[in-house]
Amino acid sequence: MVESTIDDTTTPGADAAKSHFTKAVDEAKAGAHALADEYRAKFSQKKDSLNEEAKHCSDEARGKADAFAADAKAKASEYAVEGKAQTSKAIVRLSKVIDDNVAYIDDKAGVKYGDYARSASKSMQDAAARLDEKSFEELGEDTRAFVRSNPTLSVGMAVAAGYVLGRLFSKSS
Repeated sequence: MVESTIDDTTTPGADAAKSHFTKAVDEAKAGAHALADEYRAKFSQKKDSLNEEAKHCSDEARGKADAFAADAKAKASEYAVEGKAQTSKAIVRLSKVIDDNVAYIDDKAGVKYGDYARSASKSMQDAAARLDEKSFEELGEDTRAFVRSNPTLSVGMAVAAGYVLGRLFSKSS
C-alpha cells in the first residue's frame, strides 16, 4: 500500500507539471510564431523599400542613358553634316586642281587625255553638287542601295579604302 500512495501523490503533481510544461511550450511556440511574423513583416517592408529604391535608381539611370544617347546622336549628326561639307569642299578643290592642270595635260599627253581630265573634273563638280543637295539620310539610303546592287564592288572599295587609310596612318605614326 505504500507504493500506491506514492504513485497517487506523484501522479497528480506530475500531471500538473506536464500541464504547466505544455502551457509553457505552447506559449513559447506562440511567442516564436509572433516573433517570426514580426520579422517577416519587417523583412517584407525592407524588401519593398529596397525594390522601390532599386526601381528609382534604374529609372534614373535609364533617364541619364537616354539623355546621353540623345546628346551623342545629335553630336554624331553634327559631325556627319560637317564631314559631308568638308568632303564636298575637298572634291571641289581636287576638281579645281585638275582644271588648273588640264592645259599641261593637253601639252604633254595630248588633247584626248586633257578631255578625260576635263570630264573627270566636271564629274567631280557634279558629284560635289549632288553631295551638297542631299541630306545625310538620303546619302545613307543611296549607299545602302549601291551596296545591295554592287556587293563585290563595294567590298573591293572598302578593302582599297582600308588599305589607303592603313598606309596613311602607319606613315603618320
